Amino acid sequence: MKSDEAMGKDNDFWVLWDRTSHAVRRAREIELRQTADLSGVEAALLSFVKASKDPVTPSVLARLLHREPHTVSGLVSRMQKRGLVKKEKNLGRKNLVRVTVTKKGDEAFKKQGKVSVPSTILLTALTDKERAALREYLGKLHKRAVEVIRENQPLPYE
Repeated sequence: MKSDEAMGKDNDFWVLWDRTSHAVRRAREIELRQTADLSGVEAALLSFVKASKDPVTPSVLARLLHREPHTVSGLVSRMQKRGLVKKEKNLGRKNLVRVTVTKKGDEAFKKQGKVSVPSTILLTALTDKERAALREYLGKLHKRAVEVIRENQPLPYE
């Protein structure tokens, strides 16, 4: 069993993790609103749709974004109202839609990519070697976190 001191250090780590991720996310949200009038999740959704060779479904986006399917469906609907994406019905299955980026969405995506607060934070706080190590560590943590989620909560991570 861990000592109280070790448990305190673990707790300090999680507090720092939460504070840092929240601060970086807020900085990114501010930057995105100012440059492209997008939220972080909207920018991520546009990125995934643009990276796909074919139109993607909201359920695929839910898995990529680590969000519940109903949350992504609502997000896609709001983004469609703003003219950022388009939902195209699948003629073979009436209840299936595919998401594509509109011209307005493409313009917003290009704007958000020009300046990035987290990149600025990383560029000024970390060396190239430290950034490479951080990317590697975050990739490992993400992979393991998704494995744990899949083991304990199958959808939308299947």
